[in-house]
Amino acid sequence: MIDLSPTSNQIQCVTNFQDLVSTPFHGEINAICWTRKLTGDFSEIVKKLELKENITVLDQEDLFELQLSEQGQLAREILLNDLKLLKDHGASPTLNLIKCYERDNTYPFFPTDVYSFHVDRSPVPTDTFLCTYYGESSEILPNSEAEQKVLVPEIRDELKKLYRGPNEEFESFLNEHFFDLHYQAKPKARPISLGLGNLWRLAVDHPESQVLPCLHRAPKEKTGQNRLLMIC
Repeated sequence: MIDLSPTSNQIQCVTNFQDLVSTPFHGEINAICWTRKLTGDFSEIVKKLELKENITVLDQEDLFELQLSEQGQLAREILLNDLKLLKDHGASPTLNLIKCYERDNTYPFFPTDVYSFHVDRSPVPTDTFLCTYYGESSEILPNSEAEQKVLVPEIRDELKKLYRGPNEEFESFLNEHFFDLHYQAKPKARPISLGLGNLWRLAVDHPESQVLPCLHRAPKEKTGQNRLLMIC
């Protein structure tokens, strides 16, 4: 069950895939959720898959090769169907088995990895789709409960020290290094977990967007527990 109380004006829930992809973002709504309670044993799939690196991209052949129980087979059918739905829609989904993401230590005062609240940006109209099937789930944050990090005076001053270039090119510097995509939660902000099994569509920052992009981040994984995530 998703607690929509802090973000009821940002999230719209639907009951099928067609509504997920066809419902337009509007007003403050920049996240649409196909709420689902999935059947099947996704933990069995995770335990039987080989994690070759911190993130392993899985294909249909990897799933077909698994010898699974009846519940595991049900979970596999859902994964294959979700892949097909998104591909038929024109998206390019990837199914990832995740131990952890690479952390950004380049600028300790301003990490730009996916554990930081951020928005996705594209030069063409597109959306971000994601679903966590097993493990910790991603989070989103209402735009009103966050501030762009590059506008925080203390952080901006540190970035200017790092830059040391012409003032008129500072904004370009922020853009080129993706600093402007990242946000920090305001005091008393309430991030919302996207839950397990729900398929989400999040608004992206692109030239034709009519709404604010959706702020989201990857969760901190539990030690010894891999995540199974579909994203595109």
